[in-house]
Amino acid sequence: MARAKTKPALWSPDEIIELLDEAYGRAPQQTSDDPLFELVLTLLSQHTSDLNSGEAMHRLIERFPTWDEILDAPVSEVEDAIRPGGLAPTKSKRLVALLAEVKERRPDWDLEFLADLDLEEAKEWLTSLKGVGPKTAACVLLFALGRPALPVDTHVERVSKRLGLVPAKMPADKAHDALEAMVKPEQVYAFHVDLIQHGRRTCHARGPKCDSCVLEPKCPKVGVNA
Repeated sequence: MARAKTKPALWSPDEIIELLDEAYGRAPQQTSDDPLFELVLTLLSQHTSDLNSGEAMHRLIERFPTWDEILDAPVSEVEDAIRPGGLAPTKSKRLVALLAEVKERRPDWDLEFLADLDLEEAKEWLTSLKGVGPKTAACVLLFALGRPALPVDTHVERVSKRLGLVPAKMPADKAHDALEAMVKPEQVYAFHVDLIQHGRRTCHARGPKCDSCVLEPKCPKVGVNA
């Protein structure tokens, strides 16, 4: 009787970070120390490239030097300012509504108090804002305050599921919690950045480059149709 094949042991987060760091390199973590700036930038970054969202953010703050000026301006002018980021009609309305809600809760616009809250409390405060989901909240906490919240974008989710780290059908919001729980707090930034690089450069949504993938030896290739 033929012996059943055993599945290879999965890569651990430690191994994944080590291999992807070696393959791609990784810029050291730097924090912006401005949670509200990061919140707005993350909103503008949705469904577009970093280049386009960066240009939209630059034009926004150049045209409206203060958050209050954005609220006081016609939405059409905000829309025009952020046009390089794409979906400007939708994002401008969401941005104005988001800033109005922040202003109501924090009239001084200061969100640095999030650094002193329990991590789960900080997430809950951010996700209680209309339109702010787990990924956006994690981006604010990680990139503005250096807190170990793991943003799971489309690349991180796809690579993690293909590697079998989380179930293929697990919803993205659940994947945030599951992946964050298995990664050491001091490795959250590395894991996030490395998986994004891997998703962009090798583990593409279509036609992944499995032959040149450093993680291929222990990859179950979940959802890979190449």
